[in-house]
Amino acid sequence: MKDSAYARLQDVAGPVSRETFDRLAAFERVFRKWAQRINLVAPSTLDDVWERHILDSAQVVRLGGAAARWLDIGSGGGFPGLIIASMIAGRPGASIDLVESNRKKASFLQAVVGELALPARVHAKRIEDVHGVIRAPDVLSARALAPLPLLLELSSPWLETGTTALFHKGRDYRQEIQDSAPSWRFDLVEHPSLTDAQGVILEIRNLRRA
Repeated sequence: MKDSAYARLQDVAGPVSRETFDRLAAFERVFRKWAQRINLVAPSTLDDVWERHILDSAQVVRLGGAAARWLDIGSGGGFPGLIIASMIAGRPGASIDLVESNRKKASFLQAVVGELALPARVHAKRIEDVHGVIRAPDVLSARALAPLPLLLELSSPWLETGTTALFHKGRDYRQEIQDSAPSWRFDLVEHPSLTDAQGVILEIRNLRRA
């Protein structure tokens, strides 16, 4: 079972060390323990945390290439933020900032960061309140946070200064792109999700107001 899970991780995320796989497996154990006490993800998805959440999150690291500085907004149950943190842990100088305003979820994020010694900082604040606190990262991620027009507004202080966005989106992503057009211009690459046949990861660069 472990070997098949490791192989599947490499299918989705590219070459990954056994140490990284072990870190993600340890994360899953901690996550399941906390999920019994607080609502971290939809209960209907708890039976398949590895594929639905961990692997779905892991694919953004491959798309981020050699990026060292990451920012994840609306980190919630740790997807993709804690997965990114687990996967970049071996990179010299790599780190990620996690922004989550819900205190219980922020406590979960901080507990995992401490227990697994991850290169991450948790900000238990609203996204708007850290605009001037967190300097522009190489890559900004978000998953299941908000419709694209709002997501672009929330992340614009970083994206307008050169940061690349990697946003998980579901089947309605084309409508969200269309809804963004009156307010925003950007360069876009659509990466088909490797874990969800109807999902994509939107790579957005050069954000500017219309």
